[in-house]
Amino acid sequence: MNILRFFDFILSMIGLVFAFPLLLILVIFGFFDTGAPIFLQKRLGQNQRPFMLIKFRTMREDTASVPTHLVNSSAITGFGRFVRRNKLDELPQLWNVLTGEMSLVGPRPGLPCHGALTKARAMLGVYSVRPGITGFAQIKGIDMSTPDLLARTDAKMIAEMSVTNYFRCIFLTLIGHGRGDRIKLK
Repeated sequence: MNILRFFDFILSMIGLVFAFPLLLILVIFGFFDTGAPIFLQKRLGQNQRPFMLIKFRTMREDTASVPTHLVNSSAITGFGRFVRRNKLDELPQLWNVLTGEMSLVGPRPGLPCHGALTKARAMLGVYSVRPGITGFAQIKGIDMSTPDLLARTDAKMIAEMSVTNYFRCIFLTLIGHGRGDRIKLK
């Protein structure tokens, strides 16, 4: 087990334990908001292996599974706006990290339908690592609407990854960098 995987395992376990009361509250409120508070979505992981990403549902159940920048803001529920603004929809992904499908820091896992991003990432070797909850691109506000830039940023992050950059990325995420959401929340 490499050192970053060790940190992923320990930090995700601690995060799940301490966030459990909040997770439970969000599940209850989410149940009243949409009737189905947990959202599973197929994403591409390490070596392009598909896995099920776990998130809190912030959109109506009939919303198409497309990149966020293609979603109409009217699809987001009232409670979902609050959850998205505060990035609480990402908390269940700590389970994906704990089980080894993801890392805390890495390229955000793409959708299988996002061909341009998949191709650009494959050409740059981005799929050689586990996807992450946060990464350099998220901190810089780069999303899937610019697939070539996103893939280049992901490749640069992989090349420069160190224990210092790992914790720097987590710290910057926790203090609010990368909070922008390509869906314009009103």
